[in-house]
Amino acid sequence: MAVPQRAHVPRRSRRRVLRAGGALALATAAGAAVPGCGVAKDDGVGADGRVTIEMWHGQADIARAALQRLVADFQRTHPRIRVDLAGGVLADAMLQKLTAALASGTYPDIAYVFGSDLANVARSPQVVDLGGVVGSARTPWKNYWAPAREAVTVNGRIRAAPALLDSLAVVCNKKVFADAGVPLPRAGWRWHDFIDTAKKLTDKRAGRFGTCWPGTGDEDAVWRLWPMIWDLGGEVVGADGRGIGFTRQGVRALEVVEALAKDKSVYIDPKPGSEQMYQVFLSGRMGMAVTGPWQLPDIRQAKVDYHVAPMPTFSGRPMTISGPDTWTVFDNGAARVEAARTFVDWLARPSQDVRWDVEAGSLPLSRQAQALPRWQRRAQEAEGLDVFTKALESAKVRPVHPAYPQVSQALGRALTSVLLGRSSPQAALRACAYEANAALLIPR
Repeated sequence: MAVPQRAHVPRRSRRRVLRAGGALALATAAGAAVPGCGVAKDDGVGADGRVTIEMWHGQADIARAALQRLVADFQRTHPRIRVDLAGGVLADAMLQKLTAALASGTYPDIAYVFGSDLANVARSPQVVDLGGVVGSARTPWKNYWAPAREAVTVNGRIRAAPALLDSLAVVCNKKVFADAGVPLPRAGWRWHDFIDTAKKLTDKRAGRFGTCWPGTGDEDAVWRLWPMIWDLGGEVVGADGRGIGFTRQGVRALEVVEALAKDKSVYIDPKPGSEQMYQVFLSGRMGMAVTGPWQLPDIRQAKVDYHVAPMPTFSGRPMTISGPDTWTVFDNGAARVEAARTFVDWLARPSQDVRWDVEAGSLPLSRQAQALPRWQRRAQEAEGLDVFTKALESAKVRPVHPAYPQVSQALGRALTSVLLGRSSPQAALRACAYEANAALLIPR
């Protein structure tokens, strides 16, 4: 996701890439690895009684450096625990590496797992329940934003700790709007306003686009549709769990994409990671980008004069999506589990969480962290950050469901076919429903 020093690339480009079959492979591998089988594991306890735990953190650049500083502080206050930031894999490749690790019996104590992958990862008997850690007295469970709670809960059990929180909003280039004589959008605007605004901002002769959309059909493209579907009353999975819950709403959402494509007001990014469309925005040749708070450091660094507006809706009710990721703990023996729990608990406390949020580029996990002076200063410094944070009040998350990757892939193909003018919204959604419903019927 070749832009200046992207602190958040390894965490964000993923969101966007769900690998076909990966979740099923993991479930098979996890089922094969049972306690007492496979490679014998070191209990992690040294001769001096110090416990070493291995963490596959998935971060790079500034985010990795921020985590390294946090680990150093933790080890100074917890001298009997050593955290080995190992793994050598970015977040996009974590599922594949965990699949192999669980099959071989040599897996880490903590791994950075995407929220969309947790339902499948949590099927492994090696995953440790964290109900006694997440939501301790230091950060009461209900003080976490609802998306953070929902993202780590599988079948009513807390299977991981929230690691990162974000939301979607619309970032606007003020100069492009001014040059086109178009007023900046405000809260309460609708999707028909978005379509109309994108058309007015587009200038083919100047090579300027109204907005953008990933054209690869991956999760980066798909998760931008869910706020529309939810706003219309749809759900990812239907109430009976045997089919999708957005047959009608999905058509309406795809009609928005179709309108943008027909107006030629949308820049379609052909490559995974969305780098090209963000480069177009940063260069001043795009008016609006639906994106998250991770993009603000690049926008500020490029000295773009920008405005952040909430997501448009059909109903007028606030609606957006949050895509939390997790710290998932694995069982490598009692001593290492206890040490891993201790570190994850420490990392999620508001004083540490706000450091991670400010230094690595995400939103506070809890209202306690949001209220801390350091976050309040950050919100004042970074224009529009408060819009992303306020959006958490009404944000929804994708269901923690083992078939979600297959549903996403089916909708991604439908979206791409409409975006490229190869199919109508109705025909594309029919194909999506056929494929996604079949995936939901597979016993899991």
